[in-house]
Amino acid sequence: MTLSYFKLATPGVQGLQPYQPGKPIEELEREIGIKNAIKLASNENPLGPSPRVLEVIPAQLNNLTRYPDGNGFILKQALSKRLSVNPNMITLGNGSNDVLELVARAFVTATDSVIFSQHAFAVYPIITQAVGAQAIVTPAKHWGHDLVAMQAAIRENTRLIFIANPNNPTGTWLDKTNLKTFLEAIPPQIIVVVDEAYFEYASQQPDYPNCLDWLADYSNLIVTRTFSKAYGLAGLRVGYAVSHPDIANLLNRVRQPFNVNSLALVAATAALEDTDYLQQSLAVNREGMLQLTQGFEELRLPYIKSAGNFICVEVGEGEKIYEKLLYEGLIVRPIGGGYQMPRHLRITVGTEEDNFLLLEALKKVG
Repeated sequence: MTLSYFKLATPGVQGLQPYQPGKPIEELEREIGIKNAIKLASNENPLGPSPRVLEVIPAQLNNLTRYPDGNGFILKQALSKRLSVNPNMITLGNGSNDVLELVARAFVTATDSVIFSQHAFAVYPIITQAVGAQAIVTPAKHWGHDLVAMQAAIRENTRLIFIANPNNPTGTWLDKTNLKTFLEAIPPQIIVVVDEAYFEYASQQPDYPNCLDWLADYSNLIVTRTFSKAYGLAGLRVGYAVSHPDIANLLNRVRQPFNVNSLALVAATAALEDTDYLQQSLAVNREGMLQLTQGFEELRLPYIKSAGNFICVEVGEGEKIYEKLLYEGLIVRPIGGGYQMPRHLRITVGTEEDNFLLLEALKKVG
């Protein structure tokens, strides 16, 4: 008799579908026999890592036999200074995805419900289902979060609300007035996570809020950010949450020991100090976003205005165009399926050359 381990898993895990990342460059080149493929699928920084990061990494290699600082003291001190928050408000994670999961594990049970928007980040439903909670998905409004609908969806058993600002994959964002009005209306026993993974890019929008400024007013607010995007450290996986100290204390109780490795800790600290690199990253993104949107307009392809380092463009049959672009050596992200956007592709803003080649390929395959 063969034992069914699937049946031994919890109901939430049984129904999960694994997160599907963007196709790796090496996989595409191996599959179709091409070289020099360009990946514009995972919202990575096209500049490569900060020069300061490349300087500090070698000095840490001799210490790889030792465990990292489980409290991340130096990085927390650097974040505390940069963000003007107390270190006891910070929780470090193996990417911000890790911190999002910590929130659910700390506050949500199988008898609770979690609210998030249609077209929102795919990790929210995965986390919700993994803990066995009920997902309440509110319809999107103009491809973004409908805060009125999200407030109306609150039930007696609602314990957590996820808000991505700006949203991935649509790039839409919520302004200061509407988001603060929403927070004021939420009962204090409901945790609200504002996921600011693309904060550095979005902060250039004049009406975009910095939710860290509101932590003193809303003790149920958690703000999450990452070093994977504007700081160029996606491969090292380091993110963080800032919250009321009591919440941070609880998150650190469920956090795995040494969840951020030693190279990530020193790299993130160095990246935080390299303001020239950050400004260059933002400038490349501004210029690249303009290049892409002008190109889409010339091709008469509708797009969703984005505050991130990516943009959604409507191409018709998204999966079909995605496959054709692969044979042109370009990897983008189809967002049908769980994101329910089968006519769109999400495209990361690349270098000027990357963007040019992408637009030329769209002319060819469209």
